[in-house]
Amino acid sequence: MSYLEKRDVQLHTSKGELDMKQLQDKITQEGLVLGNNVLKVDSFLNHQMDPALMQAVGQEFVRRYAGERITKVLTIESSGIAPGLMTALELNVPLIFARKQKSLTLREDIIVEKVYSFTKQETNEVTVSKRFLSADDRVLIIDDFLANGEAASGLARIVEQVGASVAGFGIVIEKSFQPGRQMLLDAGYRVESLARIASLSNEGVTFVDEAAETTSEAVQQ
Repeated sequence: MSYLEKRDVQLHTSKGELDMKQLQDKITQEGLVLGNNVLKVDSFLNHQMDPALMQAVGQEFVRRYAGERITKVLTIESSGIAPGLMTALELNVPLIFARKQKSLTLREDIIVEKVYSFTKQETNEVTVSKRFLSADDRVLIIDDFLANGEAASGLARIVEQVGASVAGFGIVIEKSFQPGRQMLLDAGYRVESLARIASLSNEGVTFVDEAAETTSEAVQQ
């Protein structure tokens, strides 16, 4: 199937909704599992990017957060920028991306948070200019992956430092076997993930059965 044919398949969903099965298929077919914790998706998300898929991702996040009166979208450089930008475009609001390195031109007041990267085994200082966030903002935080939740929590702290509110998190791919999701839920945040991975192994990717999970939660209540 050609790229244009793939693009048409991705976009031909009801009212622009992203078919979760299509995203899962993309991960299964093009993702590369490196050990039990690492999934490489550089063919369509965080090196080479699929514009049609990113557009559909943005539309789906907007559908899920309809009515939330979001005024800003916040992400972190660099892999969160594509889904963040498409979401902001659909919402018609600005996108802010937190920098991992201080810019020489960023001399005004900045918000700084330390974020630990489990992938790189290092702590980064991420920064956002105070000019672009205010207490009146309602912010949707977008990222490509959710694993241990360190980056997501750091972005939430940046928002809350200026007195703004977090509408929730929009995650393209969630590693549900790692603690990030539960940590954010326990902190009272809403989390919307488009693809939730239950496990990674040499046999491939296993996704969370969200229908079964919802049924189990309903029974427990």
